[in-house]
Amino acid sequence: MKARIKFRKYGCMKFIGHLDVMRFFQKVMRRADIPIAFSGGYSPHMIMSFAQPLGIGLTSDGEYLDIELTEPIDSKEAVARMNAVSVEGIEMVSMVQISEEKKASGMTITAASDYQVFLLESGKSSDVRRKIPSEWKESWEKFLSQEQILVWKKTKKSEKEVDIKPMIYGSEIKEDYIYLYLATGSEQNLKPDLVMETFLKYIGQEDAPLFYNRLDVYARNEAGKLVPLEALGTPMVCS
Repeated sequence: MKARIKFRKYGCMKFIGHLDVMRFFQKVMRRADIPIAFSGGYSPHMIMSFAQPLGIGLTSDGEYLDIELTEPIDSKEAVARMNAVSVEGIEMVSMVQISEEKKASGMTITAASDYQVFLLESGKSSDVRRKIPSEWKESWEKFLSQEQILVWKKTKKSEKEVDIKPMIYGSEIKEDYIYLYLATGSEQNLKPDLVMETFLKYIGQEDAPLFYNRLDVYARNEAGKLVPLEALGTPMVCS
């Protein structure tokens, strides 16, 4: 039986890297007495995988962890148990049962993510946010109206020029932040900081203090529509 856990990552935990987050969840599973399955062999380990690990310095309202269970457990009870042994900065939101197929893993099916990009006050606490300058809105529309948005992206072996415009699925300039809806996954992957770095160069600005929050991670359902990963599962109810 496989399950998908949705969790939030915020506060000081934004500075904790992926490997440490994985070790943290291993402790949570033990302390919360979650019936997680282990691999075989001489060095058994908990069977778990993250859909799309978050970069250091980012917060998120929608991170996902897939696990394999040895027996059913009520979703609400599991979430309550895990939150009871968690720490400030990691909060479980939901747990759903998902398909047993390998191709249904969050790591495999992830296709998009959306983000909030906040502009911060220079030289002050990261909690102090500024309104998005009005001139950015007009510049943003011109930026996106380009036939191509070419950038140099680093690969494992080299650098290559890529058109990122098709990877920007949606965007909007709000009063307090910029909304970005971007391609994410193994086939196409666009990070929000690369979009903003490219935009700032376009308007002739070297840098700006920005803060990123991921809202959710998406995959395509049977109808081909992009939906949050938790929507591809069903809550477990045990009497």
